[in-house]
Amino acid sequence: MVFEKHIFSIDETNALAEKLASLVEAQHTITLEGDLGAGKTTFTKAFAKGLGVKRTVNSPTFTIMKQYNGRLPLNHLDVYRLADSDEDLGWDEIFYGDAVTVVEWAHLIQDDLPAERLEIVIKRINEDERLFKLTPIGARYELLCEELLK
Repeated sequence: MVFEKHIFSIDETNALAEKLASLVEAQHTITLEGDLGAGKTTFTKAFAKGLGVKRTVNSPTFTIMKQYNGRLPLNHLDVYRLADSDEDLGWDEIFYGDAVTVVEWAHLIQDDLPAERLEIVIKRINEDERLFKLTPIGARYELLCEELLK
C-alpha cells in the first residue's frame, strides 16, 4: 500500500514532518528519497523540530551521520557518499538502539536497512509543490501512516 500526499508549501511540509515526529517511537526508521532539492533535509529539519531538537539540523553529507537529542534521540544519516561501499557503520546500534532514524538516499544501503520501515519518496512538482509517497513496510508503519494522514 502506498499513501500519497500533495504538499503545496514549506509550511505544509513542516506540518507533516512535525506530526510524524509526534507519532514515532524508538527504533522507527524513516527513509527519504528524492532528487537534489526535493526537500529531504527540509523535511528532516522539521521532523527534528517536532521531536523537540533544539540544535540546528543540517545535512550530514560529509560526516554520514549526526545525532540530536529531543523527545527521542534522532540519528540523521545522509548515505549519499556510501555508494558502492560495503562499509558497516554499526547498523544494528543505529537502527535498533533507543533512537529514531532518518536516512537520506537510503537506497544506497538497501541491504542494511531494517526489514520494517517507512519509505518516503519526495517528488518535486514545482517550486512549492511536492508529492510525498509514503510506503509503510510492516504493520506498525501502516498504522503510523493512517494516523499521520488523518
